[in-house]
This record gives sequence, structure tokens and C-alpha cells, in this order.
Amino acid sequence: MNQDALKKAVAEAALAHVERGEILGVGTGSTANFFIDALAGIRDDIPGAVASSQATADRLKRIGIEVVELNSVGSISVYVDGADEINSALEMIKGGGAALTREKIVAAVARKFVCICDASKQVQQLGRFPLPVEVIPMARSYVARELVRLGGSPVYREGVVTDNGNVILDVWNLNIAVPRQMEERINNIVGVVTNGLFALRPADVLLVGTADGVKTLKRS
Repeated sequence: MNQDALKKAVAEAALAHVERGEILGVGTGSTANFFIDALAGIRDDIPGAVASSQATADRLKRIGIEVVELNSVGSISVYVDGADEINSALEMIKGGGAALTREKIVAAVARKFVCICDASKQVQQLGRFPLPVEVIPMARSYVARELVRLGGSPVYREGVVTDNGNVILDVWNLNIAVPRQMEERINNIVGVVTNGLFALRPADVLLVGTADGVKTLKRS
């Protein structure tokens, strides 16, 4: 199976975690797009969805699912999204699509976070994929210097502006031996909106697409 076939398989497997009649959260990226396409078949059972990006909102609307604002929702039953990297503790790096802040907010509200990805995203230690950091534009140079002090090599993602009007620094070479600690340290830098480490709020369930089918892992 090629990578798209694996993504499609896990996206369809995630439908089993959707609670009919409940508001759900939907992530951003190529694997999340396969999930949105799969939702078309059960759209009449979904009263609405919270989108983690404008691109996701547009795709949901195209298949006939109402997009609702998070501020009007008391809770979200399940949040389904992909990952750029994920470890055995179901801690992740996300943000390759520059939607990390909204993804993190929706994940925080959701009662259950289901991550969908192919086996190439699984790693022993996070950090081979550069860590995205969303930054207030005027603080970009300052934050970059602070990230260097943490051992990283930040690179400005030129030409990218987030849905929140901010910029992205992609940080290479970070030693992320303790993801929760690194997430907190970076978030404490003045000017950082948030970073792409999802360790304080990891996934609850991981659906992995493999050549032998979809495998399910649960956070212990």
C-alpha cells in the first residue's frame, strides 16, 4: 500500500470513534483531509464540527457539515487529527501545516484525542522533524535567540502567516528527551504563542496505518 492508501485506511478506521449526534473536532493536513472525506458518508449524524484551520472549515462545508465556533460549544466528544511525529507515549510534534495553535486548543477541549497516521510517523524520540513554534511577528528575532539558547537551530518559515496572523519558526536539532518539559520551557518564552509539542495533552488513541492493516494503540 502506498502512503495515501495507508492514510485513507486510518481515516476510515477513525469513523468508529465518532460519536453520532455529538460535535466533533477535526484537524488539519493530508491525513485529516482523508478523514473529512470519509465523514461525508455519515454527515447526517453529525450536528456540527469545530475546525482547527480555515482550510479544514472550507473542506467540511463542502461535504455538507456545519462548522461551529469553539466559543459556542461546551465540549467536544472527540478530536481527530494527524501528526508529524509520535512516540510510544502518544506525545507528538504537530504544526507542519502551520495550524498548531488552533489544533492544540481544540485538542484541549476534546474529551478524546484520536491521532491518525501511517507508520512512518512513529519515532522513539521526538525531534527529527523540526519543531514548529508560532510566534508574534515582532518577537521573531528575540524568540529565535532564546531557542538557540535551548540548543535549537530555528529557521523562519518564509511566506507563511498562520490563521492567527503570526509567523512560524521551525526549530531543528532540539534534544527533546523530555517532551513535557520542553513544551513548557518554549511556551514560557515571551512572544511565543505556542509550540508544536503535544505532550501536556497527548493523544488518547493512535490509529496507525501499516502494510498489515490499521493498528490501534492506547495511552496507558
